[in-house]
Amino acid sequence: MLTQYSTDLKNLLQSPGAPIQLYSATNLTRWINIARGQVAGESEAIRIIGTLSTVINQRAYNFSSINTGVSATNGVQGVIHVRSVTYNVGQNTYGLAGQQFIPTRAWEWFTQYHLNNPVPDVGPPATWSQFGQGSAGSGTGSSATGSFYIDPPPDAVYQLNLDCVCYPIAMVDDATVESLPYLWTDCVPFFAAYYAYLSSQTGARQADAERMFNHYKEFVQRARQAANPSVNRSQYEQASDPAQAAKMGIKPPQAGAA
Repeated sequence: MLTQYSTDLKNLLQSPGAPIQLYSATNLTRWINIARGQVAGESEAIRIIGTLSTVINQRAYNFSSINTGVSATNGVQGVIHVRSVTYNVGQNTYGLAGQQFIPTRAWEWFTQYHLNNPVPDVGPPATWSQFGQGSAGSGTGSSATGSFYIDPPPDAVYQLNLDCVCYPIAMVDDATVESLPYLWTDCVPFFAAYYAYLSSQTGARQADAERMFNHYKEFVQRARQAANPSVNRSQYEQASDPAQAAKMGIKPPQAGAA
């Protein structure tokens, strides 16, 4: 996949091969990985149900503690943010664990009504809140900067199931697993070209950078439209609001109007 990305990027940059080399292979790969991280963050397209075992009487947990699987297999480097959390309770006759949803709160609300307690009780998780923000870089940052708290402090070891938005491992060759789904992969060369043109720092190249970024936004919108089913266009948050025109008071054109 890295070769395909590099070929598409060179074509966009109109970068000839040897003996004239406008951009080094190292820089091309770096820009591609930056683009992949940015696409992952904007699209929220890389989703993993991560797991984490709580520690008795411990409220705070780092994103780095979330098990997202084997990076070399699923292409996931780390967590950008957590969307929702459940924990396992009981199981059915076939051994499938049941799950209890844990409501989330804004950090300020969580601080006011949960951390503001001189003698905290322990018990099963009842609410949670994200505190630290994770890194969205493609293998260049640490997911340990992201964190969340649960309340009350656990009275036992619970397995949490976390709906995580993740960022991909950095590509080094064609054997690297690409975790970005199609059609989001089509967006990557345009953002990488945008970054490449910005590095040139000339007036003409800045205009080219803006042109590439506009193409990037176009392909992001197309990927989002394709990802949302036609019967439920607002399934994902990045989709346009189908009622936006009515909310803004925009009337549809009347039949027969000039």
